[in-house]
Amino acid sequence: MGKTTYKRLKGSQSFRQRLLLATLSSTPIIIDEIRADDMIPGLLRHEMSLLRLFETVSDDCVVEVNETGTRLKYKPGIIMGGKNLVHSCALTRSMGYYLEPLLVLGLFGKKPLSITLKGVTDDPKDPSVDTVRNATLHILKRFGVPSEGLELKIEARGVAPEGGGEVLLTVPNVQTLTAVQWVEEGMVKKIRGWTFSARVSSDFEHSMRFSARGIFNNLLPDVHIFNDHKSGPKAGKSPGYGISLVAETTAGCYISADTAVSCGRADETGELDVERQERKPAEDTGVEIASWLLQEIEKGGVVDSTHQGLLFILCALCQQDVSKVRVGTLSPYGVETLRNLKEFLGVTFSFRPDPDTGTVILTCVGSGLINLSRKLS
Repeated sequence: MGKTTYKRLKGSQSFRQRLLLATLSSTPIIIDEIRADDMIPGLLRHEMSLLRLFETVSDDCVVEVNETGTRLKYKPGIIMGGKNLVHSCALTRSMGYYLEPLLVLGLFGKKPLSITLKGVTDDPKDPSVDTVRNATLHILKRFGVPSEGLELKIEARGVAPEGGGEVLLTVPNVQTLTAVQWVEEGMVKKIRGWTFSARVSSDFEHSMRFSARGIFNNLLPDVHIFNDHKSGPKAGKSPGYGISLVAETTAGCYISADTAVSCGRADETGELDVERQERKPAEDTGVEIASWLLQEIEKGGVVDSTHQGLLFILCALCQQDVSKVRVGTLSPYGVETLRNLKEFLGVTFSFRPDPDTGTVILTCVGSGLINLSRKLS
């Protein structure tokens, strides 16, 4: 055994992608100066929770954090997967934050992954669990991931600040991912939506559905928004409601938009106080998300702006063949992803703007990542 050489990085930006790509490419990393000048320095709660999650699904990984949390030393292990795993997520971010890296990790595990996550299921910052179930999983299927054994079950809802939600994620293993030629957007043929309310009246859901449909019905006939009113233990610990909308196109693209509104009492830090004064009526939430979905469709591309990062990661992990995808305006998150992919996997994308539609066509040759741990078993 030679001496381990660590890749040195600085700062707290794109923490979760750095961890994911370091694990997949088996690159040991040291991150220095994590929020060193901030009022609250070091790793935040959800970042520590993400590290614990990586430890849960892999074997032999070494995590060392200094006392202030401003320096992290991470040596990836073998991704194991496995059944009946449980992880309690930090309540500062919703499950969407943990699910994106987890989906990719699960594919390259030794055994199929089956894990229960507990915590906040929906918040305004990350994709909601409905969006992951109805849009994100379809993106994975494009890359040759079998639909058998790929699912997300929502057992209980949980809104910030207390959480209390629970989901069960199962991910199959793959040997490699297939390269895609995915530039055809198609026309929107149907819109499906999912609203939920937990520990509040279901009238909130009706208002959101009514106002969202009011916008879509002028544009296309096939609009259906399902409701999901939870009460009792399945409603989690905090009151709130939310909506997730997904547009499906004739070419099999899924464009999504979602949000959640927490009606919780302000906690000690008083963070929710601000939100509480500015809380909008449910009708406005419905209109806002419907308009946001229309904006995403207008931007063009085969995925919406929240899924750009995941799309680029999957393209870069494909077998050594050319992948070609079309996206709308590049989001800051997408640009950050492209930089990280170049740094960890050495994959560079070439851009070709399409002035007629205002979209960008990106081409890359995959890094040819092979699931070696599956071979061992």
